[in-house]
Amino acid sequence: MISHFLKLEWKQYFRSSHWQKGIALKILMGFFVLYFLVAFLTVGIGGYYLLKKEFPASDPLQLVNSYLLFAILADLIVRYLMQKLPIMNIKPLLILPIPKSKLVHYVLGKSIFSVFNILSLFFYIPFSIILIKEGYNTAGVLGWLATMILIIQSSNFLNFLINKNNKALLIIGAILVSLIGLQKFDIFNVVGYGGAIFNSIYQNPIYALVGVAILAFLYQLNYKQLRNQVYLDEAVATKVEEAKSADLSFTDRLGDVAPFIKNDIRLIWRNKRTKTVFLMSFLFLFYGMIFFSGKTYADMPAMLIFASLFITGGFTLNYGQFIPAWDSSHYKMLMSQSFRYRKFLESKWVLMVTMTTILYVLSFPYLYYGLDIFLMITAGAIFNIGFNSLFLLYAGSFNRKRIDLTKGGFGNTQGTSATQFLVVIPIMGIPMLLFWAFSTLINFNAGIIAIALVGILGFTLKNYVMNFIEKKYIKDKYVMINAFGKEA
Repeated sequence: MISHFLKLEWKQYFRSSHWQKGIALKILMGFFVLYFLVAFLTVGIGGYYLLKKEFPASDPLQLVNSYLLFAILADLIVRYLMQKLPIMNIKPLLILPIPKSKLVHYVLGKSIFSVFNILSLFFYIPFSIILIKEGYNTAGVLGWLATMILIIQSSNFLNFLINKNNKALLIIGAILVSLIGLQKFDIFNVVGYGGAIFNSIYQNPIYALVGVAILAFLYQLNYKQLRNQVYLDEAVATKVEEAKSADLSFTDRLGDVAPFIKNDIRLIWRNKRTKTVFLMSFLFLFYGMIFFSGKTYADMPAMLIFASLFITGGFTLNYGQFIPAWDSSHYKMLMSQSFRYRKFLESKWVLMVTMTTILYVLSFPYLYYGLDIFLMITAGAIFNIGFNSLFLLYAGSFNRKRIDLTKGGFGNTQGTSATQFLVVIPIMGIPMLLFWAFSTLINFNAGIIAIALVGILGFTLKNYVMNFIEKKYIKDKYVMINAFGKEA
């Protein structure tokens, strides 16, 4: 029966009209996944020796165990934002004499092979092999590896239970931030106690059975939840939900752009993909820690500028590059209304600038790394506000791909075209090049000032630039209406 299900899905995928669209993007995503597989495999093989070299007085396994708690919580957050739930078109099968339990078990079993589960294995399995090779207790290592696999699958099924529950995401995020804060300010030794838990599993492999019990419990919860929905009347019933509207009256002070701002806020919060972009922008705040906390990039200040742009520009860069495709489902209706196109564009600009400002305020803790680092972040924020926001608005006039806002998750390339890849060159390359040139020829401060001046210049000339952008959108108005009217 499982082989029959696989054949049906295989035929459905390759016979679909979507298969022939965006072949190049599918190949690119394949290389993207392959890159991460190789990266995880490399870290898994060389991680032991790297930790042994950097921390000769510490046990590499204990070091990994000490930070596993943080990694598990972070993995849950990433899964919530990016992982697709397992799906199967079961409507045609519900009228056939197929046990509904088999349908449910198949859908749940298919999720085991999610790329999020496989990526982690490319680290844990090679790392475990190296541990055994280096003389660690084989039974202990295998017990530890089994526990990691069980945790990965438990996270997989837990994500299906909490998905679309914003409170669950906030709780997990608050726990992770709290634990990091407790460890950072020496209030509680999270690293020590977390490490002790996983060290005990290595010393007593029998504890891995706890992971089996947790996984079985979560699987059963998912099974019951899906089993109760596998009925024909559930599949064809029209869902009626009470509409809830938040109070957005605070935007009224923005004047003529307020109605567009309200619509954008509702669009962002009510749709999975835009909500993912919004929430991911806050995760980009931590992006700088990868670059600023180590010595690897200390001699490559241009790469630090790259990180500085992402810290405050997570929302602008990810939301701005798909303007106006976010509105593609109702673009025809929108263009039939009586309003000046400039107001529509300015609402997008205000939204990007507001989010950049909020993220900049939240980046103040980076003062911990020194004034020079914070000046980079400040210059990056000014550049995002003055240049990138306007440039992304202009680049949006070339977008011709429709986006289905209900779809989200890892690997979703809807709305992606060559435009999204080309815009990366100026929005990231210009500030990096400016900093490299001026800091090399003059000094560090000159590089920072050059980036900030470009942002200030763009902000000063905003009205002239917006007029130019408006004319470009009006010129391409009917071409975009036609493009967005086609199926994605």
